Amino acid sequence: MYQALYRKYRPRRFSEVTGQEHITGTLRRQITIGRLSHAYLFVGTRGTGKTTCAKLLSRAVNCLSPEDGEPCNKCASCTGIENGSILDVLELDAASNNGVDNVRALREEAIYSPASVKMRVYIIDEVHMLSPAAFNALLKILEEPPEHLLFILATTELHKVPATILSRCQRFSFKRLSPLAIAARLQSVAESEGLALTADASAKIAALGDGSMRDALSLLDQCASDTTIDMRRVLDTLGLAGRQELISLSEAIAGRDMTAALGVMDGLYDDGRDMTALLSELASLMRDILVYKLSKDSPLLSGAFSGAELSALSAKLATERLFAFLNVIRDALFSLSRNSGAGSAKLSAEMCLIRMCDERLSEDVSTLVSRIARLEDNTQWTIDNRQSTIDNGQYTHSEPVKEPEEGNSQFSILDSQLSTTPQSTLQTPQSTLQTPPSTPGAPLSTPHTPHSHESGGFWHDILDLLKDAPMIYAVLSNDARIQAELQEGVLLIRAADGFTVKQIESKMFSEPLSKAAGKVLGREVVIRAEIGGGSAAEDTSGKLDRLSDFGIVKFEQY
Repeated sequence: MYQALYRKYRPRRFSEVTGQEHITGTLRRQITIGRLSHAYLFVGTRGTGKTTCAKLLSRAVNCLSPEDGEPCNKCASCTGIENGSILDVLELDAASNNGVDNVRALREEAIYSPASVKMRVYIIDEVHMLSPAAFNALLKILEEPPEHLLFILATTELHKVPATILSRCQRFSFKRLSPLAIAARLQSVAESEGLALTADASAKIAALGDGSMRDALSLLDQCASDTTIDMRRVLDTLGLAGRQELISLSEAIAGRDMTAALGVMDGLYDDGRDMTALLSELASLMRDILVYKLSKDSPLLSGAFSGAELSALSAKLATERLFAFLNVIRDALFSLSRNSGAGSAKLSAEMCLIRMCDERLSEDVSTLVSRIARLEDNTQWTIDNRQSTIDNGQYTHSEPVKEPEEGNSQFSILDSQLSTTPQSTLQTPQSTLQTPPSTPGAPLSTPHTPHSHESGGFWHDILDLLKDAPMIYAVLSNDARIQAELQEGVLLIRAADGFTVKQIESKMFSEPLSKAAGKVLGREVVIRAEIGGGSAAEDTSGKLDRLSDFGIVKFEQY
């Protein structure tokens, strides 16, 4: 009968265990000098060697001729424990034997001396699955076991093990295996099996193993339908997308080309690619791009993509947008885990790609942050790359136009508004235009002089204090839509529409506004907002003056 690779190539000596030298070395020294504990707790993720080391330890402590702490695997004790004929070494699965009666039976049996070996060993796998009553039943014998008794507990969820059990065990934490260590082991197994495993294929399988040697060997077993295992066979067998397909998909998403992105995905779907695996790989690529933007030489990079590929994609994608992508993909994967089916899988993947191409279709907060960052970047681009002049009501440019980084000119809102405004509306009286300062680098507007509270000038003083918060200042300084007055200790703000009222009442607006009003008025002020102030339309000259204050455009008088 065929034996799975992860069982066939299970280590039979401590020296064969991959990536856990800090544990195997300690256990070998304890066996050599005879300072064994009565209880061990092995902690770690799946496939990292917990059960393997437990079995090795059970053989090593009972070996008739140990070699430097290693079991000889030749004596009657080693061979009997390995083939299961010696009943003094018992392996229990706590997931199916988690009741108090099971532990009581174990406790009653454990007091008897072993029949054919030196020590009676109990290996309890997934010990966190025991019930509270079962843990209590195990506690007493675990605290004061007979000299011939050894407990080896293993778990993947340490936080579920009671502290009373933890304090009575020597705890060993198993690390996730590195992709390099897994790939080296896969090459060794492939040579023993007569398989030609290419380097890129072994690296891909190692990455998919996610730190688990057992998972990686199972994937290798799945791909071993032919004597040659290359990258194409791995992709076809496991239903994965190739690197070039992922890059093409990412470039389409970065360019917001929804048609191209859906076309790439549809082609992969027709080729039999798994949609869950596709989204997982896409998330891994986006994560690598994000890490690359933070540090080009980071050891956290998966290594699945070249530096040139990551550099080209990172130049097209902002950090905020990458965060939004990861959240959208995570939600899609969660949806796929709950709804299994080919049709729903394709639909979920398509919806995910559409949301990534057009952030307006997603309600996620990170997507909103990405949209705001995009607006800020394009506004900054407009300020840095456009020098605008108003001469006799004519809007002109002083230097050539350059496209924004992401290739979208739709955010040049200022240009589109001014270019579509009739010239007659741009004939602004000279008195309303801000005269540019004579000194380079000086502010466009003159310093504000504090007003008396009685004259209503307190509102200008409050606005001066809010200039460090551009968004709040932009809303409240709009005289055409905002009116403010004091009424018996209440600062009443009237706005032209309900949306602005809600903005003023929000915590983001009300807290800075309240602090600024308190400083100007010298006392605590209650803020109240209502509809009624301003007009629905703001005249063009007012807009131009407000833009001048922000330094977006410059106005010159001749």
